Amino acid sequence: MSATGWTGLVPRPRELTEGDGPPFVWDENTALVAGPGTHGVARLLRGTATLPFHEGPGAPRNSVELHLDEELGAAAYRVEVTAERVTLTGGDAAGLHHATHTLRQGLPPAAFRRAVNRPVWELAPCRIQDAPRYAWRGLMLDVARHFLPKDGVLRVLDLLAAHKLNVFHFHLTDDQGWRVQIHRYPRLTGTGAWRPRTRVGHRASPLWDERPHGGYYTQDDLREIVAYAAERHITVVPEIELPGHSQAAIAAYPELGTTDAVDTASLGVWTDWGVSPHLLAPTDDVLRFYEHVLEEVLDIFPSPFIHIGGDETPKDEWRASAVAQARIAALGLRDEDALQAWMVRHFDRWLADRGRRMVGWDEILEGGTLDDGLTPGAVVASWRGTEGGAAAARAGHDVVLCPEHQLYLDRRQAPGEEEPMPLGYVATLRDAYEFQPFGEPLGERVLGMQANMWTECTESSRRVDYQMFPRLAAVAEVAWSGAGGEYDEFAARLERAHLPRLDALGVEYRPLDGPLPWQQRPGIPGRPLG
Repeated sequence: MSATGWTGLVPRPRELTEGDGPPFVWDENTALVAGPGTHGVARLLRGTATLPFHEGPGAPRNSVELHLDEELGAAAYRVEVTAERVTLTGGDAAGLHHATHTLRQGLPPAAFRRAVNRPVWELAPCRIQDAPRYAWRGLMLDVARHFLPKDGVLRVLDLLAAHKLNVFHFHLTDDQGWRVQIHRYPRLTGTGAWRPRTRVGHRASPLWDERPHGGYYTQDDLREIVAYAAERHITVVPEIELPGHSQAAIAAYPELGTTDAVDTASLGVWTDWGVSPHLLAPTDDVLRFYEHVLEEVLDIFPSPFIHIGGDETPKDEWRASAVAQARIAALGLRDEDALQAWMVRHFDRWLADRGRRMVGWDEILEGGTLDDGLTPGAVVASWRGTEGGAAAARAGHDVVLCPEHQLYLDRRQAPGEEEPMPLGYVATLRDAYEFQPFGEPLGERVLGMQANMWTECTESSRRVDYQMFPRLAAVAEVAWSGAGGEYDEFAARLERAHLPRLDALGVEYRPLDGPLPWQQRPGIPGRPLG
């Protein structure tokens, strides 16, 4: 039995020194020794079914030891392996947790299975010193377009932790569904969580799935998700969209819409894709309604960041609405874009007053400058390229980079007709890996980066797996290790070492040489653009 090497780690560590000498032998006699402050990580490590540990009396001949050393820094860690012991040291609990995932990658891929019969493994001597490049290393998952049951969300959190990703941006509301239970407004889920049918493929497709689709998370479900994530040192950032992408809410409570410009009582939860023309009305009653919603959201989610959307808001209804025009006049605003900015900034200040930071898509820059009222804590998620992020950074605001052409995982992964429901421009594994965040001085304002997984055309966890992986592994490496790695080396490491781990985890990723026959979706139209 030969010792497993350390050259297949994903993300790549800052410093890796492989040693000489006999390996560490991990078997049922290995003891887990938890130092002060490490028992939460120890519990998770012991709960990994494939890792045997010594139980009961008797002196172990080898051990895995957990320690904290704050001098390493936040989220940083060190792994040291000798023949006698494995020592994991974290700058904090998060760093120690990351160390356990590095340790697991030093074992054979079978260590990622839920159970293995009496494993005996060897670890080659090494010393690893590592720390993340960015504090925000995330994935946005859209559960509004296609609902993912709670167990599927917990599985995604496990996959994030395995890749040292630490932010789960939870897109909970949109035109096609409202997924968070709000006790004060039960019709948001009673009506807004369900649509009668769903278009199959791109919005130009003539195909429909005539089955109703929907679902939602109870507040107890969401608290469980938050707690599960916290154990894995992942922050859950909820997104409640406004003033656009709100048709499901308007279907549930028609008075939220521009009732003097459109018959909102006739609106249902949207069954199509794209951008709905229906906006929330810019009234005091609507502001109060969403404050009440956010009060419950804040009670569920302890995250310092709350996302309010703010993107893709066609203003035709506001132009036709006497109520909206009266609000523009009363506030002395320039136009409808400024009205949207006023609404966004209302919730920015409302959240700031409660100790939270608003995050919005880069459209929150429209309708005025950042000096016109956004609080210093407001964060811009830059999706339409990086220009919005650059403007926000120059104005002194923090930025999360998620440009669509590199980091949108719903985009097709290669040209040609083999890709299932090909959408948008090609965004390859190489594109994700070679994404370059800002350099200095703008880079000082970059909190980090995230990949965005929109689900219009991913109706199952199998399809989400295919779209996310292996590109999410590339995003994770850039977010953790920084840009500048050699793509060919990464691809070789991925194929040699990391894809077998994904196989063991049951991830139905896209093979590097193209989709398998059952991963294709012939006859379901996409929208290739180049």
